[in-house]
Amino acid sequence: MICSRTITVAISAACIAGGALLAATSVAGPEKITFPTGWEQWERYGVVDRHDTKQYRELYTKGEVVKAVRDGKPIPHGAVLVMAICAAQLDDKGSPARDANGRFMKGKPIGVTVMEKRQGWGAEYPAEMRNGEWEYAAFLPDGQPNAKANANIKNCFVCHKPHEKQDFVMSLASLSGTAPGAAVAKRSGPGIVSIAEFLFGPEKISVKAGDVITWTNTDDSPHQVTVRGQTELRSPVLLKGQNTAIQFSQVGSYGYICGLHPNMKGTIEVTK
Repeated sequence: MICSRTITVAISAACIAGGALLAATSVAGPEKITFPTGWEQWERYGVVDRHDTKQYRELYTKGEVVKAVRDGKPIPHGAVLVMAICAAQLDDKGSPARDANGRFMKGKPIGVTVMEKRQGWGAEYPAEMRNGEWEYAAFLPDGQPNAKANANIKNCFVCHKPHEKQDFVMSLASLSGTAPGAAVAKRSGPGIVSIAEFLFGPEKISVKAGDVITWTNTDDSPHQVTVRGQTELRSPVLLKGQNTAIQFSQVGSYGYICGLHPNMKGTIEVTK
């Protein structure tokens, strides 16, 4: 599936910082969430290899939440989604070691992040911040609150806000059991960018004005092409194997990131 869009105005190097928008807002969300003791016994519905941070992540929730979503129902109130973050085991070259299936191997626990949905939660937040009825909290591996991470919990609202159509849950495809499983080959050629191992390849691409660039996601993790500037343009969230296409009609230099993983960056040079 290819979603085509056209940029008809020049996009400058200036960026819109979502964090600045929320800087003056007090966030009390982390205090609402109690560490979910026993989460390790819940259903693991997803695993993510984070190539950009050399982390191995597991996604958990209770079985009844998975069943509800896979039965086509909304994520129920009371749902708690847990992301267990571990360092990936490294080889003698400092790269993540891989198992027989080519996946990262779990190393030392780093922390646990939680998003919880309760009826009426979020009503105190302004519209530009609110994530429906979700709140977020970060914990250390022993279950104690991660004060440093929770002081910046507004970043969770910023990252999840663009995903309102999927109830602000980036891992919804895994939760619903609709995430593609088959391997996707990298593509190459004029105007083609492959998203693989949390990198845009090529990272810098040059096209003529009026040309179309197509991105294909080959990762298990979803990604989102986000061109930043005076006008911010976001593609749909791309699951494994999905494409998005953008036409660049004006000469200039365009920087972009992954809207879900801001450390992923690319540059587009549009010439006459």
